[in-house]
Amino acid sequence: MVEYDGNWQHTYRDMIMSPNKALSEVKSGNRVFLGTGCGEPLVLVEALVRKASRLADVEIVQLLTKGDAPYVDRKYAETFKVNSFFIGHNVRELYQEGRGDYTPVLMFDIPALLRSGRLPLDVALIQVTPPDKRGKMSLGVSVDIVKSAAENASLVIAQVNPKMPWTRGDSLIDVYDLDILVPAEAELIDRTVTEPPEITQKIAQLVAALVPDGATIQLGLGIVPGYGRIPLAVAAYLKNRRDLGVHTELISDEIMDLVEAGVVTGKHKVVDRGKVIGSFCMGTRKLYDYIDDNPLFSFRPTEYVNDANVIGKHNNMVTINMALEIDLTGQVSSDSEGGSFYSGIGGQVDFNRGAARSSGGRPIIVMPSVTSSGQSRIVARLSPGSGVVISRGTVHYVVTEYGSAYLHGKSVQDRTLALISIAHPDYRPQLLKEAIEAKYIREEFADVEGKFVVASQSYMNTTHLLKDGTEITFRPIHPTDEPRMRDLLYDLSQETIYYRFMSHQERFGQRQIHNFVYIDHRQDVAIVGILPEAHGDEIIAVGRYYLDEHTNRAEVAFVVRDEWQGKGLGTFVFKHLVNIAKANGISGFTAEVLRNNNRMQAIFNHSGLNVTSAIEEGVYSFTMDF
Repeated sequence: MVEYDGNWQHTYRDMIMSPNKALSEVKSGNRVFLGTGCGEPLVLVEALVRKASRLADVEIVQLLTKGDAPYVDRKYAETFKVNSFFIGHNVRELYQEGRGDYTPVLMFDIPALLRSGRLPLDVALIQVTPPDKRGKMSLGVSVDIVKSAAENASLVIAQVNPKMPWTRGDSLIDVYDLDILVPAEAELIDRTVTEPPEITQKIAQLVAALVPDGATIQLGLGIVPGYGRIPLAVAAYLKNRRDLGVHTELISDEIMDLVEAGVVTGKHKVVDRGKVIGSFCMGTRKLYDYIDDNPLFSFRPTEYVNDANVIGKHNNMVTINMALEIDLTGQVSSDSEGGSFYSGIGGQVDFNRGAARSSGGRPIIVMPSVTSSGQSRIVARLSPGSGVVISRGTVHYVVTEYGSAYLHGKSVQDRTLALISIAHPDYRPQLLKEAIEAKYIREEFADVEGKFVVASQSYMNTTHLLKDGTEITFRPIHPTDEPRMRDLLYDLSQETIYYRFMSHQERFGQRQIHNFVYIDHRQDVAIVGILPEAHGDEIIAVGRYYLDEHTNRAEVAFVVRDEWQGKGLGTFVFKHLVNIAKANGISGFTAEVLRNNNRMQAIFNHSGLNVTSAIEEGVYSFTMDF
């Protein structure tokens, strides 16, 4: 437990000044750094602004601040110029009016930028805890680039706040490494947690399905207009996971909730085992009290937390960050929108690179399919002024409310089709047309117009636990499954192919594979049984029915990968299709089965349905009424 120096104001009285006197040390033309996020020293900022009439050409450098930013007022235009590494809500209007400077740089590179002298700091305004008996102070909720700024600024003025939590890790600074101490007890800035919109929750659920037990997670701080912080919303859907680890920039209430629920243990982490690693914290007072001198949490500077080599050492590293726009080749824009800078690069590239290096890693990009005004965020070509943050060669997963697309290592055609399938349905026909015109996909794909449908009916999603403990997930087939469907078909034995297709075919044409994948999910239904893999789902079973509207019966068929046969999967697929058909008001199934396909006949005859059959030329015709 930390032992504070109860007499510190007397011990270090020669360093103590009032806010106004301390800020009189700032001169015109200085470059002044402000502490990050909820650790922003508001008392010092207010004193700086009060001094505005006696200053000119002061450059304020910040990563992300959460205060009201009074220095952006137009009346201070000749006094303060703002240069941000990340554009937050409090300064966004400044940039949209062209009055601010944005420095696009990877988070990992910022400390080196400060150390090198390429961005020299005259003054750093930071916030710390009172010193302990050793003369050490904690940077509390903001370690990130604040530590580097404090180490490299010519003058360091610290607001000493007893309400700042003492955080463990590499967060300490010696009192004699500071120049001026300003005692000021004040509440830290709160970040309140609100209920996310329905679309945000839907995306979060889809992303959570990609997070395996034992994974180490990063939840990005990016925000999407009208949809909130989608990455943080994922945490609410991870409550049934086991032994997750955390290596992230932002520690939030959502992370705290997972720790309290016993979901986060860090027991499988390769580095910093058992520790929750972060570089800054934004949340409620409950969170600040929770992390105070808590040995479970380790706050480290950006140069460690955002190091892709460190990130990549974790097995099953899952990183979740947001995008504002993505083109059909996979180029991701996340710091600008509609030609205007909106946020920043932040740590997105650092964590994307790190997760890509991780064994079993999954770098995930999330975004709603449309803007708040209803325009598609998936586009044939990025909007003018939209900058590429994640290149097409390094993007992996992209998730919207309509599903997930895995792009890494995929051809332009495959990734184009995958992205169209998770775009908003209203925009899929136009995107398909534009993709053909751009030569991203072949002209024959015009035939699948209207069939880029990702079924969302919850009753079509389920899981099945095999006797050996393997859990198989069943969901509707997606257009993104085309390459995996092709792999399945060509992996089937000739016997299985013969039983399923009643022929000894050795090749499957493009149109035949399209017929499996591109369906409307209204009259026809196709489901797949999958095993989640880091590179995308592996399909091990497929079931389908085709509705005859005249009879209100559907023809049913299914196939199981050879090595998974004999485990009861066929029976489960059939029963699941029966339940779906009943929910859709279908009155029964029909099927054609070869005489010697005994397994399929047994599934139908022991289904409990009203089954009749007749044989003709070696083929049984089954009719099954519900």
